[in-house]
Amino acid sequence: MTYPVTVRAAHPLDDIGLRTAGPPALTATVARHLTLLGAKDLGPTTSDGPGIVSLTGAGEHPLTAEIVWAAVAPAQEVSDEATAQAATGVAHVHGRRGGEPRGLAADYLTTACSVLAVQGLLAALIGRARGVAVETVRTGVDLAGLLAVGQYLAAATAADDEAVPFAPGGPPFTTADGVCFEVETLDPAVWVAFWQALGVAGRLAGSAWKSFQFRYATACSPLPEELHARARATGWDGVRHAAKESGASLCALRSLTDRLSEPRSQAPWQLSPRLPAPGLSSPAEDARPLSGLTVLEAGRRIQAPLATYLLSLLGADVVRIEPPGGDPLRGMPPMCGELSARWLALNRGKSAVEIDIKSATGRADLRDLVAGADVFVHNWAPGTAERLGLDDGDLSAVNPALVYAYTSGWAGRLADVPLGTDFMVQARTGVGEAVRPAGEPAAPSLMTLLDVLGGLLGAEAVLAGLLLRERGGHGVRVDSSLLGAAEVLTEPALRRAAEGGNPRAPEGFRRPLRTADGWVAVADDCTAQAAASFTEMTSAQALASLRRRGLRATTVTTALDALPSDPRFASALIRDEHGALAVPAPWRFA
Repeated sequence: MTYPVTVRAAHPLDDIGLRTAGPPALTATVARHLTLLGAKDLGPTTSDGPGIVSLTGAGEHPLTAEIVWAAVAPAQEVSDEATAQAATGVAHVHGRRGGEPRGLAADYLTTACSVLAVQGLLAALIGRARGVAVETVRTGVDLAGLLAVGQYLAAATAADDEAVPFAPGGPPFTTADGVCFEVETLDPAVWVAFWQALGVAGRLAGSAWKSFQFRYATACSPLPEELHARARATGWDGVRHAAKESGASLCALRSLTDRLSEPRSQAPWQLSPRLPAPGLSSPAEDARPLSGLTVLEAGRRIQAPLATYLLSLLGADVVRIEPPGGDPLRGMPPMCGELSARWLALNRGKSAVEIDIKSATGRADLRDLVAGADVFVHNWAPGTAERLGLDDGDLSAVNPALVYAYTSGWAGRLADVPLGTDFMVQARTGVGEAVRPAGEPAAPSLMTLLDVLGGLLGAEAVLAGLLLRERGGHGVRVDSSLLGAAEVLTEPALRRAAEGGNPRAPEGFRRPLRTADGWVAVADDCTAQAAASFTEMTSAQALASLRRRGLRATTVTTALDALPSDPRFASALIRDEHGALAVPAPWRFA
């Protein structure tokens, strides 16, 4: 990996002070990221109500972020992490593997919302530098929840059926000697060869491929029991031999304690400024902070497309670089007309151009586009950009003012790592332990936790790079990764482990309560008082009973296709011109 010459510390907020007020759960991560970007923490002030983060300095009017639990839902429904996960469908999607809703033991939505708040503040500062007046940014944990389930929600509300049925089940697998592991490949032939090497008939292994392949989309993967049985009958050495012979990628699940002995990065991204260069863009008439900026994206799946989708919501003109014939994921079922509902959830509003980057002509065409762009984002496999002559050094020679963004799996920071996909990074970094409480076996969530959080951090890194460019007059390389997302998500658990405590949440943590017709979830600080059986009550009756006792609770969303008519969110969900459901932009600027 080639980095440009660093001209000074990459701190775009060097002359900015920050103060926080309100619940630390809503402000602590925001303050941490802003201080990593150079802001001086002037300390918290006591306040009830929403989380408030204020930036001051550089002769500017104060800029304030207001962070609430419920931005679109009623406040009595979403009042903490547990109720946000339950109401927005996160507990439902995470629980699909086990067949019933389960809350994530990690504070996933609070973390995601914190990153959104940082994005909003950085975007507002960029807008101010470009003549767009912004004084307040507002976001909410419930908006982060809708964004996190956006692709699942779009698919659930499409007219077409899913490519594979929902049913409990999925990886990881366990060997005869007790090693719990994940396997990954993007090639069906490799998948079949791996299982054949373990003694599974090729036809049976092949019949399981579609369920395994679509687990990213469905958050569950019912597999034939024989696959699990053959893994249990084989030692770890035999499994590793089968992977080596077939070309499959393996990862044994690691614990949070294991991660304590490995190096970790303080920041979830890296900013590398280049020498000053002219040619920065001017704002357009559109009042959004990134209006008039052009972003080129060469991304697949979720991480990079989500990052640039967020940039488009902030006003940037995003142009996708797709292979000849277009992105094959455009046709991934279920469909809305001629386009995949999931693809639209990540790519609506973008334009596209087909370029064969493997050809000299295609690479020349890409460089021509880069010459007039502000940002270039990709998530190619490691070494691809260097091999094709499209790394940051190559493209900055074409456009010295470019913000070059690489959203990777591993950031080149750990040795001997498997394929850098969501579930493999979860397995390698202890996320499988952090998201499940004691009493449940450690296992990566089949919800794409790190792809989504990695996309959020990728957008945050690009915005930090753009602000650094605006304030310093030079292009920047920014690097973010799924590994960085895992480190942000597991940081509280790792801190508990480092202090000698139990890194895992207690048994039964964030486990919804069954009712006669569904489930209810109570706020974390109400769990002890809520102990009761509600199986003979409807969810509405259980909710009324809990609230009469002064306890905060909400019903658990267990059918995403019902959210558009759910009074908690109906006013915030709309359909686009293709008929696909769209979640609202996660910020409000004023």
